[in-house]
Amino acid sequence: MLASVKKAASLARAAHAGQRRFLSIHEYQSVNLLNAYGIPTPKSIGAKTPEEAFNVAKNFGTNKLVIKAQVLAGGRGKGTFDNGFKGGVHTIDTPEQAQEIARQMIGANLITKQTGAAGRICNAVMLAERRDPAHEYYVAILNDRVTQGPVLVVSNQGGMNIEEVAEKDPHAIITTPIDAEKGLDPSVALELARTLGFKDAAAQKEAADIFGALYKLFKDKDATQIEINPMAETIDGHVLCMDAKLGFDENAEFRQRDVFDLRDISQEEPSEVEAQKANLNFIKLDGSIGCLVNGAGLAMATMDVLSLHGGNPANFLDVGGGATPETVKKAFEILLTDPKVKSIFINIFGGIMRCDYIAEGVIRATKELNLDIPLVVRLKGTKEIEAKQMIKESGLKIIPFDDLDEAAEKAVELAYA
Repeated sequence: MLASVKKAASLARAAHAGQRRFLSIHEYQSVNLLNAYGIPTPKSIGAKTPEEAFNVAKNFGTNKLVIKAQVLAGGRGKGTFDNGFKGGVHTIDTPEQAQEIARQMIGANLITKQTGAAGRICNAVMLAERRDPAHEYYVAILNDRVTQGPVLVVSNQGGMNIEEVAEKDPHAIITTPIDAEKGLDPSVALELARTLGFKDAAAQKEAADIFGALYKLFKDKDATQIEINPMAETIDGHVLCMDAKLGFDENAEFRQRDVFDLRDISQEEPSEVEAQKANLNFIKLDGSIGCLVNGAGLAMATMDVLSLHGGNPANFLDVGGGATPETVKKAFEILLTDPKVKSIFINIFGGIMRCDYIAEGVIRATKELNLDIPLVVRLKGTKEIEAKQMIKESGLKIIPFDDLDEAAEKAVELAYA
């Protein structure tokens, strides 16, 4: 149960891009999708300029509004913009306030506990009506490894970090398996609403209907997670989804075009976006040793060995079993965009992958890119002998190794030289 909650929270907060297994979309986009499934939310409208924010607020129909920076990261309310403006969530009472706050937010980077020091660019804001909650709940739907199917995770302690709730009071978390085909049983959903403490039959029915609709959305749209935090029972007796984080399986992009058209690459690491175009599995890290490996398992092991010898990997990069000299050269180009990279470690085990293809790509990249960063190469397996001969005959400053530990140790030494 605790594992399920931690996974739900981590999925909801995983904002980095690259070869991730899910797509995240902005809150105002998530609200539109919820509404399309009949799921009630406070009225919410996005705006991409200060003038648009003014017009939205002017025509909203109420002066009691909240303005939220649209950045794919958690902790927005406590964040700070790189222009000094504090807070990614504010209450407003006039269109002029909406315009002024939007001016401070749009075009600036919001820095939160999840973005890193650089922050994330804010290209839009969302204006939403203020609805006063009497009580807040947590709701998530995700795929669970233990039950090998979807689960509904709920708690009557919403509006706060669900991981902290799970640590301090695990009994406050209720995890309910869902039949993937039949969906959530209405009677089970209603009983959950009663257990959570919704105050009357009408509110319980509203909550149960929302649970069912959230699963329908989850299944229809190939979601990997849906997190509503909080779901609120308002003081006027209604049940609303006050905040939403939705993620979608990238393997389903071919049948979810409408959802994937919402992708905002400005929220993603540019090098990871570029790698994705080349079908490279790449995640940028903070170290100084660029890694180029084939196979996710070997890539993880390579990173571990570098760390064991005191080094810090600059990336996770799996070129896969179908890499060509062209993709290897592209991988080098991506590695070299990171100014922190001081050495490069290539660790290839040729099973499906041919070592001579890697060698050809390495030689081509070294020549064409005028590579001046120390390059350590370990090639084992298919066409290994041919690959080593190619490197030897190239006359380039490529340092070959057979032993993994020795190669990693040398890459670390060169990075700190």
